[in-house]
Amino acid sequence: MEETPPGQRQQPQPAHASPPFPAAPFTPPPRVFSPVLAARGIPSPGSGPGHSPAQHLSTPPGPPVFSSPLRPAAVPFRASPASPHPVPFAAAGSGYSSSSSATTASLPTSSAPHFLNGAATPHGDLAPPLSSLQGDGLDNPYVQFSANKVLKQKKLFNAPSLGFGALVSPGKEVSPGPEVLERDPRRCLNCGAYVNLYCDISIGSGQWQCVICKKSYGSEGEFVVSSKQDLLQWPELASTTVDYVQMGNRRPGFVPVSDSRVSGPIFILIDECLDEAHLQHLQGSLHAFVDSLPPTAKIGIITYGRTVSVYDFSEGSAVSADVLPGNKSPTHDSLKALIYGTGVYLSPIHASLPVAHIIFSSLRPYQLSVPEVSRDRCLGAAVEVALGIIQGPSVELSRGIIKRSGGNCRILVCAGGPNTFGPGSVPHSVKHPNYAYLEKTAMKWMENLGHEAQRHSTVVDIFCAGQCPVRVPVLQPLAKCSGGVLLLHDDFGEAFGVNLQRASTRAAGSHGLFEIRCSDNMLVTQVIGPGEEASPDSHETFKHDSSFCIQMHSVEETQSFSVSMESKGDIKSDFVFFQFVVHYSNMYQAEITRVVTMRLQTVDGLSAYLASVQEDVASVIIGKRTVLRARTASDAIDIRLTIDERVKDIAFKFGTQAPKSKLYRFPKELGSLPECLFHLKRGPLLGSIIGHEDERSVLRNLFLNASFDLSLRMLAPRCIMHREGGTFEELPAYDLVMQSNAAVVLDHGTDIFIWLGAELVAQEGQSAAALAACRTLAEELSEQRFPAPRILSFKQGSSQARYFVSRLIPAHKDPTYEQESRFPQLRTLTPDQRARLKSSFIHFDDHSFCEWMRSLKLVPPEPS
Repeated sequence: MEETPPGQRQQPQPAHASPPFPAAPFTPPPRVFSPVLAARGIPSPGSGPGHSPAQHLSTPPGPPVFSSPLRPAAVPFRASPASPHPVPFAAAGSGYSSSSSATTASLPTSSAPHFLNGAATPHGDLAPPLSSLQGDGLDNPYVQFSANKVLKQKKLFNAPSLGFGALVSPGKEVSPGPEVLERDPRRCLNCGAYVNLYCDISIGSGQWQCVICKKSYGSEGEFVVSSKQDLLQWPELASTTVDYVQMGNRRPGFVPVSDSRVSGPIFILIDECLDEAHLQHLQGSLHAFVDSLPPTAKIGIITYGRTVSVYDFSEGSAVSADVLPGNKSPTHDSLKALIYGTGVYLSPIHASLPVAHIIFSSLRPYQLSVPEVSRDRCLGAAVEVALGIIQGPSVELSRGIIKRSGGNCRILVCAGGPNTFGPGSVPHSVKHPNYAYLEKTAMKWMENLGHEAQRHSTVVDIFCAGQCPVRVPVLQPLAKCSGGVLLLHDDFGEAFGVNLQRASTRAAGSHGLFEIRCSDNMLVTQVIGPGEEASPDSHETFKHDSSFCIQMHSVEETQSFSVSMESKGDIKSDFVFFQFVVHYSNMYQAEITRVVTMRLQTVDGLSAYLASVQEDVASVIIGKRTVLRARTASDAIDIRLTIDERVKDIAFKFGTQAPKSKLYRFPKELGSLPECLFHLKRGPLLGSIIGHEDERSVLRNLFLNASFDLSLRMLAPRCIMHREGGTFEELPAYDLVMQSNAAVVLDHGTDIFIWLGAELVAQEGQSAAALAACRTLAEELSEQRFPAPRILSFKQGSSQARYFVSRLIPAHKDPTYEQESRFPQLRTLTPDQRARLKSSFIHFDDHSFCEWMRSLKLVPPEPS
């Protein structure tokens, strides 16, 4: 392929080395202003009127904005924390350090300034800990531990039923973000750890000690200061989180464009085998999608059936496409003819929007009388063609010159059925005598194609819709290995269109490497998330580097890693240290190294340890470890039984035996944990409340990679009742909420249900107002969530209401005193209302939560 002219190449900028410092007087290290700061929405020096503000990064949804005041929940509800939306800082001048002669930009740190947190040492010139400036960073937005303390006793701490771990979201965007440093980090030459705020530093000699391996190093006079307070001038010694930034690009021939945030092209791949009704919905979603893109975003359009049609934007109002065969991979010559021909296959929106609308309107439904599942679709070949065009140069209409596209690229596949033609295909029928072997071969081919896309910084998202089975096991490896997602939709309508838009704009980085380092007494036993264990030659290693390294498929704010850890033996030290590092190339083509260092106190007492357990985080980590093992429908049935054993083991190891009884009491500090696991056992991840195994497989893959907020909602639904006067009340997700005069919103992560009681429906005016308020609340709860949830509304007693009822715990089977204890809102009902509620339930065999606990020989925990 043709290379970009050498004169247009961007030469990588050398990283700023740590400047030398004399022993005295002290001069703080320079923090050089970088364009990456402006890219984060931070004003540059001299910015003001006339300077265009930087485009904001997309972020996870903020706290729900209720359309009316929210009444306190009868039972306290643990709302999942969410990141605030990024906002620009008011002025840059206030962030500059007056003590430095160099121009410096001081960014707000991700947490309040901390000081040295190393253990006390006998050296007189070591800076002693200052409690007012210390902190363990437990409010760090990137890392959440299952417990905020570590038990010294190995046997109990390593109990697999409860376990210990952390949820790490290395690509999360928060405001204010970490301090940004454009210089090389100082690292331990023995284990590779980074200098941090917990290191012991001798302020007389500048010597520092690694918190991971305890080796000591000189700083060439850099850390020699006259006062211990002066050490806070180094951001890495003042904050739990810092970003080291190097500008440049790893790919030869890269030419920067005015807005590299959106310079990565988006290829839309469209299934040609759709019936008219599905095609009309898809056309509407595609029209809205391209209208939502910024003017500088570049798009390409490909359709696929038995052939691959690549649409040409150079023909103006005439629809023109180059056609390639779909029965085989594109040849080098065919791709070369496309790339070096006169056609324009990737074009910025500002130049091609009318043409894109014409192309979408020209699409026609499938004409032959062939069942959907039997239609020939060459999805694999279409993705190969798109990748070939992305890897080659593209012609920009605005300048008419050949450039290599920068940024991270996306391929958005709109599929209505399986890949049944050409490379990576499977037979039309699963009854084919050789189907199992051909499916396995296709899965391997798709996996290799996904890795190829990932190597070229291209994410493949596959959006499926309709009733035709798409053979998820074949398509999932392509999305997963490229860093994308596979989603199933009922149709190509609203939720499908919203997901197209959110997929194209979600922040992403590439070439990610995630490293975990712990104190010598801790061991990483398992990591679950969007990546795979890195090979030794893929990253820098040190003499005694015990880090656990993960090659990330992509770096996105909607993802997280679940890290399980154990202690190697009884712990003697007062603190345990953890360092999480992610290296990646961000959307602005800057090389980022984000370093998060945290410290947890060790304790002897079991009660102190249990009191520090973060029940929601622990539930999510246990949930991910459990769901990972459920690879098939039969696995899921077996795994549901292991939840019973896990809950019993936690009670036996950490609880107490009830007096004069054989029953065990669950530890009160973990009161909400068994209910979360009960939801997991009954819910769509492991249960049978959704019909097809493909749907469950997609949900499980989403859950394993999802952020903490979405994972918690997928694990345990959030229930909110609409009250008279337009207020809302949070309630436990029990079937006692189905009161005929009320409207209820149930948020289960990927689905949000609105249930309207029969009495309310009979009052048309009130029913319409309640439905509108609930719909608004559902949209506010899921704003910017990816994937966008399906929002369904239905009336009491309708067939669709089963989706809602099956996700609620059947507490109507419990005695009245237990119902009132766990669902105090019942006390507000009149005797007549309670009688009608009781008579509305249909008997079935499912256990209530309390019945389930007693069947395990456990006393149900007291409601919090």
